[in-house]
Amino acid sequence: MANMIDLKEFVFDRVLDENTLAHTLAVLGTLPSPSAPSTPLRTILRFERTALSSTVASQLSSGILESTKQIGSTDIYSWFFAWLNKRDDFPDVKIYVICPATDVHIRKYTKQDVLMVHETPALYQSIVKPYILAFDPARTQWVQDILVGTAEASNILNASPDFLILPDMKWDTTNVSALYLLALYTHSDVHCMRDLRKKPHLGMLKTLRRDAWRVVQDKWGIGRGGVRMYVHYQPSYYHFHVHIVHTGHVGLNGMVVGQAHLLDDIISLLELDSEDGPSILERMTLTYGLGTEHGLYKPMAATLAEVHDTD
Repeated sequence: MANMIDLKEFVFDRVLDENTLAHTLAVLGTLPSPSAPSTPLRTILRFERTALSSTVASQLSSGILESTKQIGSTDIYSWFFAWLNKRDDFPDVKIYVICPATDVHIRKYTKQDVLMVHETPALYQSIVKPYILAFDPARTQWVQDILVGTAEASNILNASPDFLILPDMKWDTTNVSALYLLALYTHSDVHCMRDLRKKPHLGMLKTLRRDAWRVVQDKWGIGRGGVRMYVHYQPSYYHFHVHIVHTGHVGLNGMVVGQAHLLDDIISLLELDSEDGPSILERMTLTYGLGTEHGLYKPMAATLAEVHDTD
């Protein structure tokens, strides 16, 4: 899709998901194709309320509030609705656009129930690994574009032989307390955390951790311990990457138990591992949540049902 998108041309179809805690809304609709305007392309819009800056309170007396409406009070407590004045440096929402959206995208952004599964090494080899190896390369083309320098080259914060660190698209790049960076692995030998080995990966993970600490300290004055670094399993795409998020940024879906694995813990496990043979991460049984629309849900649910029937 061309970079220039007119959101006023979006034709709404249906709501895919809404999250009142995260203040997000995902909807499905269409946008005209740039090459054939009469041909609609399926499009997902994900609306997210931007985080309030700490400067809001100090600007109350300078007219940042356009209007207020008191909706209740009791004793010493009062509560209001308020509307902020329009400002270029303080947008109300951030909108993510996926166009054209595939069936996989639609399933991913659709509200779904979650099943906790126990992935043994045997299940990984028989079900999960074939799924990973069959993963459509087109879904990670955006990663390759970044790695070869044809996209987001000006946003790279740190480049090393093993990782590129840059802002994640989920961050508005202005509110430091909502800081969210992404570290992309520059090689292709690691699809997910199951592929990590003491040799050769332990050293490069420690280097990444050190580089990330330095970047957030030098650029934003965030001290060591001021960010969480974690890896998802299952990840949303199978090119190894690490999330780097401000410790004050809470409530993210990707931080839930059973999906986020702290980089510090992964490093500690690899330090305890032997030099040779299968990695401890390959030998572990991993427990995590799978949404009903995930590509692994049906085969894993069916297999686990058979296991439970024999318990």
